[in-house]
Amino acid sequence: MRHTSTSAVTTGLAALEAKLEEDLDFLELPAKPWVPTLSRDGLPVRDVVVIGAGMCGLAATAKLVLTGITNVVAYDAAPAGLEGPWVTFARMQTLRSPKTLHGPSLGLPQLTFRAWFTAQWGVEAWRSLDKIPKGQWMDYLVWYRKVLALPVRNGVRMTGVASVGDLIAVDIEGAETGRVLTRHLVLATGRSGLGGFAVPDFLSGIDRVYWAHSADDIDFDALKGKRVAVIGAGASSMDNAATALEAGAGSVDMLIRRKEMPRINKLTGIGSQGVVHGIYHLPDAWKWKFFDYTASTQTPPPRSSTLRVSRHPNARFFLDCGIIAVKQDADGLLVETTQGPMRYDFLIAATGFSNDFSDRPEFAALAPCIRTWSDGRYTSDMGPSRTGMSDAPDLGPAFEFRERVPGSCPMLAHIHCFNDAAMLTHGKVSGDIPAVSAGADRLVRGIAASLFAEDVKTHFANLIAYDTPELLGDEWVDSTPLLQKEAAL
Repeated sequence: MRHTSTSAVTTGLAALEAKLEEDLDFLELPAKPWVPTLSRDGLPVRDVVVIGAGMCGLAATAKLVLTGITNVVAYDAAPAGLEGPWVTFARMQTLRSPKTLHGPSLGLPQLTFRAWFTAQWGVEAWRSLDKIPKGQWMDYLVWYRKVLALPVRNGVRMTGVASVGDLIAVDIEGAETGRVLTRHLVLATGRSGLGGFAVPDFLSGIDRVYWAHSADDIDFDALKGKRVAVIGAGASSMDNAATALEAGAGSVDMLIRRKEMPRINKLTGIGSQGVVHGIYHLPDAWKWKFFDYTASTQTPPPRSSTLRVSRHPNARFFLDCGIIAVKQDADGLLVETTQGPMRYDFLIAATGFSNDFSDRPEFAALAPCIRTWSDGRYTSDMGPSRTGMSDAPDLGPAFEFRERVPGSCPMLAHIHCFNDAAMLTHGKVSGDIPAVSAGADRLVRGIAASLFAEDVKTHFANLIAYDTPELLGDEWVDSTPLLQKEAAL
């Protein structure tokens, strides 16, 4: 990529930001604040608290502010610039999404990655760009947050949620500690959704010295010269295997349960605005059919990620290699597979995430009350039950949770699952780059409607009290009295 001088970059970005400011002014954005201020026992009440300031959290927060819901805050446990996976556990070299996707731009051309990129490096550099380097995507998100002046607080972790009357109390610790009251809570918690790492049973009891999940903070330098196994054939499997090889691992074996590598990205093949906006409105049986099929066919790893592994002579791919058991001993790990026993010094489990939020202490008050698809929405005539789908939350039209037992936890109607766990109900609009703007729009429309309905008495009182005249009384003369004179003639 051709580099430009610092002054040219500054000028380019300054011009872009000026154009964005003008566009927002033309569109009268942000809209004027319209939600009545609320306090409880002398304490201020937020209209919305967003947990997570990665891509989805930023998009949700930006859409709220642009809609005139300004009494909001987003919290993220990570330091500024390290939110989300992009420069932490995402170990690919570039994004897998096409560079042209609009991402979190919310329909604003000057807010796209393309506008940000070309403002700094020009049109020719854009044309020559293949895929977006992941670090550059993080740089773009940092700019996105800055240029929109989004209210994000870093180094703050949510530790609990409780109901306080008709409000939600969010317990936080870190750079800010205490309890925040809010009317709505958005969980923009990314790939981990509501659960955490999906860890196979055969790793139960194995010392963490010998294995890691693919989303862990792994010391790859410590794997130099070691025998490493990576479970799975997905993108994260390839990214972690490649990182281990590039760090000097003695050998890396890909242990792949399938007899063949998945090769076709089915959902990408039918990607359209129809899919984005239509999935949510499908009958449940059709939703199940779509995502059960794509789960069974699986998403292949990118070609570039796979070549990044296979170019190393000390990398091996073992297909039809299911893991039966893992044992640790003085020599490391003995892995019993369907292809026989294998010896390793370290194992990386690229086994994804789960929807099992019962083990997350911050969700302890919510977990027993949340209705999932297995609570009646899924029925056996849809097809075989599938873990990861049947335990997905059963959500409403604004990503809000529903109660397992009606009346047991009313605050769930104001807690919104804007993360990967929403996919079965809403489609892929709250976790991936392509449709995140559509997801944010759907989320905020629902929150706005709820806030207006809750304050309807106040809004009606404001309607009655409004007394600024359009007409001052000197714009016309009442000619009615002339009718009597004309009639007398």
